[in-house]
Amino acid sequence: MTMAEKILAAHARGVHEVKPGDLLEVEVDMLLANDITGPMAIEEFWKIGVDRVFDPERVALVPDHFVPNKDIKSAEQAKRLREFAQQQGIVHYFEVGEAGIEHALLPEKGLALPGEVIIGADSHTCTYGALGAFATGVGSTDLAAAMATGWVWFKVPPSIKITYRGRPREWVTGKDLILYTIGAIGVDGALYSALEFGGEAISRLSMDSRMTMANMAIEAGAKVGLMVPDEKTLQYLEGRAQRSYQVYRPDEDAHYAAEYEYDAGSIELQVAYPHLPSNTRGISEVEDIPIDQVVIGSCTNGRLEDLRLAAAILEGRKVARGVRAIIIPATWEVYRKALDEGLLRIFLDAGAVVSPPTCGPCLGGYMGVLAAGERAVSTTNRNFVGRMGHRDSEVYLAGPSVAAASAVTGRISAPEEVVG
Repeated sequence: MTMAEKILAAHARGVHEVKPGDLLEVEVDMLLANDITGPMAIEEFWKIGVDRVFDPERVALVPDHFVPNKDIKSAEQAKRLREFAQQQGIVHYFEVGEAGIEHALLPEKGLALPGEVIIGADSHTCTYGALGAFATGVGSTDLAAAMATGWVWFKVPPSIKITYRGRPREWVTGKDLILYTIGAIGVDGALYSALEFGGEAISRLSMDSRMTMANMAIEAGAKVGLMVPDEKTLQYLEGRAQRSYQVYRPDEDAHYAAEYEYDAGSIELQVAYPHLPSNTRGISEVEDIPIDQVVIGSCTNGRLEDLRLAAAILEGRKVARGVRAIIIPATWEVYRKALDEGLLRIFLDAGAVVSPPTCGPCLGGYMGVLAAGERAVSTTNRNFVGRMGHRDSEVYLAGPSVAAASAVTGRISAPEEVVG
């Protein structure tokens, strides 16, 4: 069996082996909801007719999309989440000041672990596959049923193996590898499949970069994006893991629906043009495109590695006149470490805005919404029509080094243009 199949088989009711297409009842290790999807799940939960969640230690509620609250409606959403957490005794409810963007927060808190089945009412729950978990997004109704029972149903996905050979180039991170891959196979290239990432290039990546890749598996249509835990994974979990866990590895004779292999050393920095994450080009192919805004943050690229890369380019330089640069640390732990390292001062001295942790502009919520005709370079994960504001705006996806360099030049640029 593949890695995904092994994890599902270990959690399924009444079976020990599974194959693609099988329908399973699966026990869940962790459930997640936020201030948008949580209230809907809570409403459906009460309709079931139960009084308590199946386990208050296995449910995480993270207000992060519109928090700190931007208006009355978002305040009401967060209030419903808060009241449900209090009423149910939810252990892992995170209030403003201790929370952050959910998909950066849960790994940081040791709540997403290898070999687990994790579901969240948010499509980027697949982030935790970087730790070796079968993690995927579900609808609020399915989440409500799982909150009541601790079980969920799945159709076993076929697995696709992607191997990255060699050593990534300077400045190239997991964001570039995954954008290149999505560009190669398309936004439906892994539809309802389990992407299994591997190869020596993956082993060279930091955990931050690995989580970026797993996060964007959904942008290729995948159900999950998985990486086999290695020593780097275990070191990351040391002192964090709040439960015991089991590492699963694919069998040597596992069957894959497709296999792809890429030379990481030949992949340059990537930019995804509007309005699809698959509309990618290497930075050398990007023409002169002036921009109005840069966003560095989100559950994709708001971790410490991302802020360090941005700071390396912005240090001693200024954001171009007419460009708004918005930096959003993904969690308060990231924020504090960036403060301790002097990164926030670098951003402020450059003329950037530093936001509290929030999803904010990624979904066109607040803290950086675009007007008609405006262009942004963003380290977020989606650039659909109207994703960051007005439907006549444009979002170009890139990694933190391209975003920071573009903030300095006022147009989409490679970091070498700024730092040499």
